Amino acid sequence: MSSLPDSWIFTAQCPSRLGTVDVVTRFMAESKNYINEIHSFDDRVSERFFIRIEFQPQGDAFTPESFDDQFAPRATEFDMEWNLTPPGHRERVAILVSKFDHCLNDLLFRHRTGQLDIDIPVIISNHPDLRPLAEWHGIPYYHLPITAETKPKQEAQILDLLEQYDIDLVVLARYMQVLSPEMCEKLDGWAINIHHSLLPGFKGARPYHQAWEKGVKMVGATAHYVNNDLDEGPIITQGIQSVDHAHYPEDLVSKGQDVERITLFNAVRYHVEKRVFLSGKRTVVFSN
Repeated sequence: MSSLPDSWIFTAQCPSRLGTVDVVTRFMAESKNYINEIHSFDDRVSERFFIRIEFQPQGDAFTPESFDDQFAPRATEFDMEWNLTPPGHRERVAILVSKFDHCLNDLLFRHRTGQLDIDIPVIISNHPDLRPLAEWHGIPYYHLPITAETKPKQEAQILDLLEQYDIDLVVLARYMQVLSPEMCEKLDGWAINIHHSLLPGFKGARPYHQAWEKGVKMVGATAHYVNNDLDEGPIITQGIQSVDHAHYPEDLVSKGQDVERITLFNAVRYHVEKRVFLSGKRTVVFSN
């Protein structure tokens, strides 16, 4: 999480050119903003520069409006797009889930214990099974059944709920439905999905059992942004764990779910802490 509770977060990107780091850090020093953490990356392929800074204002006169007014002329010279996030900002996160509860349980636990500085105003599912878990946490739970015939209507209901609850981020915590291209387009860039990563690839039902039959030696998970490429959106985080011949299918499932939990948690954390930059089909992630 942010190193200090009163830190502001500055993020920016622009075309690669000489002086990009200097224009930001010099401004921070001249405007009496103390830098606690800084990450930057210059992508030679895309010729884009990315930077993230956590800072604490040292003067009483600081306001986000004055920051923008004073920094804007310098940023314009570099064609720089930037964003300022205040201390205590909490993203409003909607969680979509089906029957598997391991990722939902983990996110709710980390939210409850303060490991994730987010608000979770709504949980949406195509099954009723996890309603008691949501109700125990005092979170509204919407059961929206889906069939091939009702898919457009069900997805429209989801979008209405996202608007109703003013959602900033959608997390598919093992939501076992293939989203329509139209839904993917609407969620592009602000929805995170988690799925298993097994090599070789095993698709369809019971992937861990398929993997066991092939003697798989590694299980893993991938968290990525949703887009129209099924399970192939820009990757945020990945995790792996070694297994061997002594692991039976149920062991692979258990270990796989462990990896899914931590991988999804880190993806959500990096997103809400403004550590992830979209760069075409790739991401730049300033992990800590």
